[in-house]
Amino acid sequence: MAGKKGDYFGLGYLVSLILAIIPFTAWICGIITRFSEGKIIAGILRIFFGCWIIWLVDLILMIVSKHILRLLNV
Repeated sequence: MAGKKGDYFGLGYLVSLILAIIPFTAWICGIITRFSEGKIIAGILRIFFGCWIIWLVDLILMIVSKHILRLLNV
């Protein structure tokens, strides 16, 4: 875990995975992560559609590829 970085705020993969498992924290962390990357439109979409659909996809992608969904890179 020393060299591996997760997708939430540069935290380790295990911490990011734990945050991704809990729906509310995954929703909030996903929104904050996208806004901090400067992806305003993607952050706004996560506010409206991030509750269940994107949370489930984020969880699966975090387990498989160690990254959250990058729906828009705008």
